[in-house]
Amino acid sequence: MTDKPNKQKPAPLAYENESFLNSPDGRILRILAEYQEPLARFRRAQIQDTVVFFGSARFEGHVVARKNLSAAETTALNAGIAEHGKNLKQARAALDTARYYEDARRLAYLLTEWSIHIPARRHRFVVTTGGGPGIMEAANLGAHEAGGKTIGLNINLPIEQYPNHYITPELNFEFHYFFMRKFWFAYLAKALVIFPGGFGTMDELFEILTLAQTDKLAKKILVVIYGSEYWNRIINFQAFVDAGTVAAEDVDLIRFVDTPEDAFAFLRDGLTEHHLGGTPKKQQEREVLPEIAKTRP
Repeated sequence: MTDKPNKQKPAPLAYENESFLNSPDGRILRILAEYQEPLARFRRAQIQDTVVFFGSARFEGHVVARKNLSAAETTALNAGIAEHGKNLKQARAALDTARYYEDARRLAYLLTEWSIHIPARRHRFVVTTGGGPGIMEAANLGAHEAGGKTIGLNINLPIEQYPNHYITPELNFEFHYFFMRKFWFAYLAKALVIFPGGFGTMDELFEILTLAQTDKLAKKILVVIYGSEYWNRIINFQAFVDAGTVAAEDVDLIRFVDTPEDAFAFLRDGLTEHHLGGTPKKQQEREVLPEIAKTRP
């Protein structure tokens, strides 16, 4: 009589099977997770809507920029301008662009200081960024200094982008898929503020403009472009109209501003008109994230 074979170990549960979850077959589950997990956290934090800041990750604040310029000048004097001229030029340019960092910080402060006093059961117009350095850090910092919550939607990149220190901890997100990150930028946003930036900033700007132009946003979204001197050199919006590739009214989706105070006044007035003023309180509270409204006590 032969011995019975040893019992097999139970197979792993599908949702605990890491090799499956990280495989191509598990991709749909990873995508759904990047929808449902943020939704659950936004629900717990009582976030109703956001104002999204985009801009260069490479800008620094005045303090850091001045320190780096001083170091570059010292190195240039000691080692010769010819050898270190490029570093010196970059340090001077960084000091010039530091004004955008400080302006983003100031605007986020003004916006948050106003929004936290709006009488509502959930948090309104929460400053949101891509969660990294530069303009993103500046906006999160300004909102943090004003005493409000602030959101960071980070992305896993080959060159590590670490979340900045000023994001509200429970609202610090990390995404693998760019399109899911973009979804969360657009879904909650009632306004978009575009500071000078590069390819990523332009991608995010035109993504929202396209959604607004084609009526794919079930809400009014304000689009502020900050720094007309920079953007007029980068993009000729009137050329689109002149060529007949966009309608003249499409350009009216955009508002150029050059000071934090002007940007704040435009945002405050527009958000009040379209999302606060004249809207019954109960309807106003349920206007975004209906799933949250249904589960709120």
